[in-house]
Amino acid sequence: MHVLAEMILLAASGVLALLLCASVETGWAAPATPSAPSAGFRAGAAASVITPPLGISINGYFNDRRAQHIHDELHARCLVLDDGKTKLAIVVCDSCMIPREVMDEAKQLIATHGGIPADHVLISATHTHTGPTCTSVFQSDPDKDYQRFLAGRIADGVQRAVNNLAPAKIGWGVGKVPGEVFNRRWRMKPGTVPANPFGGTNDVVKMNPSVGSPDLMEPAGPTDPDVSVVSVQTADGHPLALLANYSLHYVGTSRGNDISADYYGAFCDRIQQLLGVDRQDPPFVALLSNGTSGDINNINFRQAAPARKPYEQIQHVADLVATEVQRVCQAIQYHEAAPLSVAQTEIRLGVRHPTAAEVERAEGTLGKAQGRSLSSAEEIFARETVLIKDYPAEVPVILQTLRIGNLGIVAIPCEVFAEIGLEIKAMSPFEPTFTIELANGYNGYLPTPAQHKLGGYETWRARSSYLETEASPKIVSTVLDLLGKLR
Repeated sequence: MHVLAEMILLAASGVLALLLCASVETGWAAPATPSAPSAGFRAGAAASVITPPLGISINGYFNDRRAQHIHDELHARCLVLDDGKTKLAIVVCDSCMIPREVMDEAKQLIATHGGIPADHVLISATHTHTGPTCTSVFQSDPDKDYQRFLAGRIADGVQRAVNNLAPAKIGWGVGKVPGEVFNRRWRMKPGTVPANPFGGTNDVVKMNPSVGSPDLMEPAGPTDPDVSVVSVQTADGHPLALLANYSLHYVGTSRGNDISADYYGAFCDRIQQLLGVDRQDPPFVALLSNGTSGDINNINFRQAAPARKPYEQIQHVADLVATEVQRVCQAIQYHEAAPLSVAQTEIRLGVRHPTAAEVERAEGTLGKAQGRSLSSAEEIFARETVLIKDYPAEVPVILQTLRIGNLGIVAIPCEVFAEIGLEIKAMSPFEPTFTIELANGYNGYLPTPAQHKLGGYETWRARSSYLETEASPKIVSTVLDLLGKLR
């Protein structure tokens, strides 16, 4: 069989991933005929398959797991906008989290071959907990070949979106789906919060307490029910692409060895059905980005939910969100021109390091484990303590803002608490504004200083939570300044 035909067959089954890594290493080809420049507003979209091979590490858990089944394909969904002066790209990847190094590699390919400056590219992860490990966290480490493959496929997707650029109209709106978001951090009755993994007994809140527990007092923070929508149509009014944003951590599959895009992928399929745009040429592309959901999940802790089969809850949430997005789209006013601009900067934030006594305690805990797989929270966070002690005093954090007409978009490389997103929306000079989290890198959880004082899992020092306690006000101040420059 011809080699190309073999590769096509392999791609259809999701096995092509690692076979293409060699081509990523040797270079990435630009199209033979680049798109001609245009003074009018244009848009293009494309989706690249980023499904890994079976056997790869999955990092949505404290323990490492290996993929045994692919329930649905993963994608890097790409949208490129061009107002005739400025061109920008937005990419949403079906991944738990992606390190900055991988995103920077993709951006360099895009800048070199696609003609979009690296700081005009926003790449984010959805935070599906059933995606391949892309960054080291807890007991999971990434496959380097998959990381290179991912960077190349992101770049491929953006280039294909550039190739699809055509005259377009754009509009935006905001809906609400309040019934599927719940704050997962709860204030508990005094004396009912167990000691944290470091031996401390000063935590006031507990993440994911038992549903209906008599020890529940109140959620430790708010939720954000908004579903923000950016809708793009062709010049003659047919749907071309859609970017939505909702602040929900993930839903979950109940199958820990499956690869799945979670409800993010199910939403993209469902909104395509609702808009009646299946089998278009070029294909309609939907993107669902994660808002500010560092402390938000899909569990109602006051009342037990009805029992559902695996993936049934994913479809339920996806349908509710997609139905609301369809309603919003019906009321959107589309614009034949919308000014685009981008502002980006990098700040340095401090790292929370363990004390010498904490390191000694952690090393003693690991010594007792004697090399076996770590199981308890004390053992797992002891390992994180030993690893964090070698972190630098400060780390760079990339922050980015985009303007699309009167719409503002903020990109933060953290799992951002909902109240931070609400603050940015309230103080932004743009109406509406939304935040895309896990964007352009990964710097762990972002609680507020007040939430740090309450303790709980999201504040526990680890590679998943290590920024200084004053990180959030510094980040908010910086992104508001960037939005002000765009205004």
